[in-house]
Amino acid sequence: MITLVDIRQDNGVDWYEKARANSDNDDLLFILVTFGKCVYWVNDCKFILGKGETLLLPSHLDYYGKSIPTLFHTKYVIHCRKTCTNSTLPILNTDKPLLIKPGCYDMLHERIKSMYYQWTEHPSYYTMMADCLLTEAMIYMNQEWDKGAISCDRERHVEHMKQYIQNHYREKVTKEELGDAIRKTPNYAATLLREVTRQTISEHVHTQRIKTAIYMLTESRLTIREISEYVGYSDVSYFHRIFKRLTGCSPSEFLDERSSIV
Repeated sequence: MITLVDIRQDNGVDWYEKARANSDNDDLLFILVTFGKCVYWVNDCKFILGKGETLLLPSHLDYYGKSIPTLFHTKYVIHCRKTCTNSTLPILNTDKPLLIKPGCYDMLHERIKSMYYQWTEHPSYYTMMADCLLTEAMIYMNQEWDKGAISCDRERHVEHMKQYIQNHYREKVTKEELGDAIRKTPNYAATLLREVTRQTISEHVHTQRIKTAIYMLTESRLTIREISEYVGYSDVSYFHRIFKRLTGCSPSEFLDERSSIV
């Protein structure tokens, strides 16, 4: 259905890019901003992309993009190609740019990070894995497009719950606590979080714990057991299983990236 041609990361305050239309109508650019803001002009239309927003660009369109002065940004740029013309995903058949702010940003970001790892590190069967991750990401994007923009109230509630989890991820987070955080019933809070982000409360907690663990593995001198206990896992073997499931690597592999001066 779709295959990865290339993936890269852009960052900085002086990024600039200009591209002419490509005659191959099966090519697409998929852009995900992960920090800051940048701007694209497509057919004289201006698109300002902030963290968590995506832009899908068909190849037959001219465009140019640049950083916003003095504002640092980071993003992934994915060049992909449809492998069949009668794609089952409508989003792949668009003939105009699509700007989407997906509620499932965290899940989408994790898939794209894994895709980037596969493409740059070349583990066994990396092209097949990268294509699978790309297909999954596009399915999430199409589901977001189908349901339309999230209402302001729902988005605000979800952001409050995500912030609560970020502040309490080392503890057990319950739906009752999230309900209190947004002044709604526990079941409403749990259902809303799952509907918008496509992750359960537990999945959000695991994601935040592993993000912190990755930082500590590369930027501290703590042992794997000490890090496991710090982020909330008393059972280090369970920590290993969750870490492997979410990153595709073992914690010990990240120790190799520790700076000698830490």
